[in-house]
Amino acid sequence: MCKDGVLRQVPMMTRLLLFLLSLPLTMEQVPSCRLRGWEMDPFTQPGDVLIAGLFLVYSGYDFSTPSFHDWPQPVSCKGFHIRYYRDVLGLIFAINEINNSPDLLPNITLGYSLLHSCMSELRAIGGSLSMMSGAGSPIPRYDCHKTSAIAGIIGDMTSSLSLPTAQILGVHSYPQISHGASTAVLSNKVNFPSFFRTVASNIFQNLALSQLIGQFGWTWVGMLIVDNDVGEQGGRVIRAEIEKSGSCVAFYEKIHLSYSKRQVLRVVDVIRESSVNIIILHSTEAHMKSLLDTMYDEGVTGKIFISSVSFTITPGLFSKKAWKVLNGTIGLMPITGQMPGFETFLQNLHPSLYRTYPFIKPFWETAFNCTWTNREIIQDTRDPGTQRAPCTQAEDLKEMIPSLFETYDLSYTYHAYLAVYAYAHTLHNLLQCPSGRNYQPCGNVSSIRPWKVLTFLKKTPFHAQSGDTITFDANGDISASYDIVTIQILSGQFKLVTVGSFLPMDASGYKILINSSQILWNDKFSQAPESVCSTSCIPGSRRVPRIGQPLCCFDCVPCSAGEISNSTDAVGCLKCPQDQWSNEEQNGCVPKIIEFLTYQEPLGRFLMSTASMFSFLALSILLTFIRFKDTPVIKATNRELSYILLVSLILCFLCCLVFIGQPTKMTCLLRQTFFSVVFSLCISSVLAKTIMVIFAFKATSLNSPLRKWLGPTIPRYIVGLCSGLQIVICSVWLSKSPPFPALNFQLENHKIIFECNEGHKLFFYTTLGFMGFLAMISFFVAFLARNLPGTYNEAKLITFSMLVFCCVWISFIPAYLSTSGKYTVAVQVFAILASSTGLLSCIFLPKCYILLLRPDMNRRECVGSNTFGHLRL
Repeated sequence: MCKDGVLRQVPMMTRLLLFLLSLPLTMEQVPSCRLRGWEMDPFTQPGDVLIAGLFLVYSGYDFSTPSFHDWPQPVSCKGFHIRYYRDVLGLIFAINEINNSPDLLPNITLGYSLLHSCMSELRAIGGSLSMMSGAGSPIPRYDCHKTSAIAGIIGDMTSSLSLPTAQILGVHSYPQISHGASTAVLSNKVNFPSFFRTVASNIFQNLALSQLIGQFGWTWVGMLIVDNDVGEQGGRVIRAEIEKSGSCVAFYEKIHLSYSKRQVLRVVDVIRESSVNIIILHSTEAHMKSLLDTMYDEGVTGKIFISSVSFTITPGLFSKKAWKVLNGTIGLMPITGQMPGFETFLQNLHPSLYRTYPFIKPFWETAFNCTWTNREIIQDTRDPGTQRAPCTQAEDLKEMIPSLFETYDLSYTYHAYLAVYAYAHTLHNLLQCPSGRNYQPCGNVSSIRPWKVLTFLKKTPFHAQSGDTITFDANGDISASYDIVTIQILSGQFKLVTVGSFLPMDASGYKILINSSQILWNDKFSQAPESVCSTSCIPGSRRVPRIGQPLCCFDCVPCSAGEISNSTDAVGCLKCPQDQWSNEEQNGCVPKIIEFLTYQEPLGRFLMSTASMFSFLALSILLTFIRFKDTPVIKATNRELSYILLVSLILCFLCCLVFIGQPTKMTCLLRQTFFSVVFSLCISSVLAKTIMVIFAFKATSLNSPLRKWLGPTIPRYIVGLCSGLQIVICSVWLSKSPPFPALNFQLENHKIIFECNEGHKLFFYTTLGFMGFLAMISFFVAFLARNLPGTYNEAKLITFSMLVFCCVWISFIPAYLSTSGKYTVAVQVFAILASSTGLLSCIFLPKCYILLLRPDMNRRECVGSNTFGHLRL
């Protein structure tokens, strides 16, 4: 009879789960009440203490749909897998080592009880309940172990199978050590108080994956996860870590071994249409088999897969087609230690020892492609194209061990091996108590209870035959470290090469070490592939995200003028300092060109030479007038005003030189003021000349009162008054807001204009306005006098000269306002030269013509005649 187990206070949801599990066991209408359920026959090796094992041995299952007419049929396992079977053998090997050890658990024999879960949560839950009860059926809260106590359970390898079993075992305080479940959820000791593992939590795996992706500069990746709670939870964390590092997930697809062909094809279409070259696999390998085969059939190859710890890299599970798709895959695997003597142990496997080794006959069938069903050759139901001969037990296993058991990589098997040693050291501490220098027995096997083992397991360090001492932390985890491996298919042969590691450092955290030169990528890539949504933006441009797409998808936009970016994939451009400007590539700032009108450039030389030439011409005319000062022509044109006008014109030409060259404090003070004063002097002289012409015409009568004004007094007053007013205006300007040299950064983007700041613009426009006022009066008066008799026809020449003068300065205003920099200065210099040349040419060249070329006309009677009227100048 079974003895009733101790009832514990359990949460309502757990009790409901246990109740639902027990429903099919208690509803049989039979004469006597008895429990009935799926018979789960564990493989048991007797011992003083038993270690239970829940392992993956088969890679898949068939689940019959309930008909509600017959008893529900148990899950049917299929696809015996040698790589998974190796984990079972690792447990047996460890128990044999411990039983033969004189130091660890002396005089105590360890036994084991094993069940397989074959990727089914139902079988995993049923198996854990069955091993707790010892009755061969999943009977909750009963303990039917008659001779040997159960110390704890090892398994399962996957997180999806470990989660439900950990919930149930935690309720009953049964210790559980998984050799492969890595989901971070299991570290929660509130929900899973009795769960431990000899692999690291995948919280570190997520960091390793993001660093691995960043190591190769991949920013555009896809994700394939298993369609269950573990895959969803882990996938979200991995995705968050990848996006936190700056990369983006192009697609996020789920896959499961129960998916239909149509569902698998849909996922393949998503992969085909995506531009990613890197795909992250977060799933156990069994769920990926159908997808990989379909990818090959559909021609979707050339992708590089990055596998998480959940994906066990094992060649025996996959077809040749799948390996061509997986060629070049990079994966994370828990760092593995050595298991001395394990290969020798494997050589002793034989079907005749079926009572010693569990699943030995399915293993033999798989290894040698034979069958135990009968002695005739039959068709292989798994591969209809091949035939299977009967197993003879004469097959030689020794030469096949490295390839069959993939002994180059003992991951997970080594961690199952470690789990056995964790229990062994815990039991050793539990059964031995310190007494002086020796350990004396203070307990017996009959006193072992799972909750006692759980208490000691939390604080007991353990180690295998060779290796460092390991201790579970407060979360039941061990320190995180991974090997980085790559799959290489060379000449049809599988090869797994370790190319790096992810190791804990000091307080700085973890770091990834990888030797890229050892990686052989697949047939499509001869070197590390690129996987980006958008090509990196070169320096000189910035990233602009595409609307409605992830941040990794962007367009490259050149920086604006005056801005630069000096790094790849810059998210923004930097504005250059005020005195600098962006270069042509816009990846650096260069000093702005300081610009002003120089004597060295062609324009400056032209203006300087023109000003010098006309000033020399004006000086030559002045000297000519002085030489011929007593001739009738000179006397008739008021030679004093002519001298003043010629001197002022010389100064007008020379003032142009002040505008050329680098601005200084002195030249800035002189530019506009000197120009304004000499031009006012020039125009006032012309005005005086015109007025004197009118007075002379009006004073022809001897009794005219205007004759007394024909002397030099009126011209002097006019010139002095007009020039004096302009001097006053300029003096106020210089005292209130004097011009000064300044660097103008805003006028032109790529240049610094070295100019004279004119101070308050009111003064500048006042001086120009005053000169314009004088010019308009002179033009108006000369225009009124244009029809005077020929003796005084100089008024016509003055009218024409002032017309030229006014036209030049009227056109100067828009030209001045529409130019900038040195060209503004050049426009003003040109206006000065043009207006001065107009005055010089129109007023004085006709007289020089008489003086130099027609001396016969320089007579009083000729001046009195209409000589000048005949000159068309």
